[in-house]
Amino acid sequence: MPDNVLEIRDLAVEFKTDIGVTHALREVGFDVPRGEVTAIVGESGSGKSVTANCIMRLIQPPGEITSGRIDFSPTGTEPFDIVSLKTKDPRLLDLRGGLISMVFQEPMTALSPVYTVGNQVAEAILCHRKVSKKQAWAEAADMLERVGIDDVPRRIRQYPFEFSGGMRQRVVIAMALVCQPELLICDEPTTALDVTIQAEILTLIRSLQRDLENTVLFITHDLGVVAQLADQVVVMYGGRVLEIGSVRQVLKDPVHPYTRGLLAAIPGLAERGQRLETMASVLGDADIITPHPLRRLSDGRQVSLAPGPTRRS
Repeated sequence: MPDNVLEIRDLAVEFKTDIGVTHALREVGFDVPRGEVTAIVGESGSGKSVTANCIMRLIQPPGEITSGRIDFSPTGTEPFDIVSLKTKDPRLLDLRGGLISMVFQEPMTALSPVYTVGNQVAEAILCHRKVSKKQAWAEAADMLERVGIDDVPRRIRQYPFEFSGGMRQRVVIAMALVCQPELLICDEPTTALDVTIQAEILTLIRSLQRDLENTVLFITHDLGVVAQLADQVVVMYGGRVLEIGSVRQVLKDPVHPYTRGLLAAIPGLAERGQRLETMASVLGDADIITPHPLRRLSDGRQVSLAPGPTRRS
């Protein structure tokens, strides 16, 4: 049996609004193998970030998890269902920032402008472990150095506005990893950065994942990032999972028409003089609109297609 740190089954989320109910997630299910990088890809509104917020139990009214399970299996602890935890359950405090950490898209929303960088990284330690403030600061300094912050004795006493965008994101990563979480969730952490800094941050995340031997769930719409970083890929559209497979299976030999449409929309893959395909060219396909259950193919991947022979274009 594969060793999974997270197993999501039949997860559904609704948002009740003045104009009706929006089904943000419908019967979402996939596994996150321990010690690997799993990427969730799809266009805006596909349900990627909602899935991540469910794992952290950050869904707030008018949103509601209406069904499903999220079975979490931390090392050395009994597995438990995150969805079933009560609001005041102590495991929920351990979960957020301790067992599972999250790196958000915009670092300035994750950092307070009125506290020094050192205070904020050390606070992450003090919230989850009984250590002295001096030890917390020492561990914060060590982690800031590991994520590539230069001149740490000076930088640790500075405020976020004194850091560049890329450096602020490194601080956020340090905050997320300083308690050595079982699972690191990265919600499009490089979107707000220029391409040079993006490459540095992606290399940093992959390097730290290998050094710390933790598990990463990486959320992105950039398939180039997926190729560079991921071991497993989960493709989402309209709040549903359409295809799951290894990074090579999904990027080199996609089965679902939506996955093929995502790849066809990458400008770098178009031949000279050829008109770029768009997602509109595949959105009318019945296999995208119809909610087929996931079925496992002979090569191990899972795909949401009608029963019968796998269709390819």
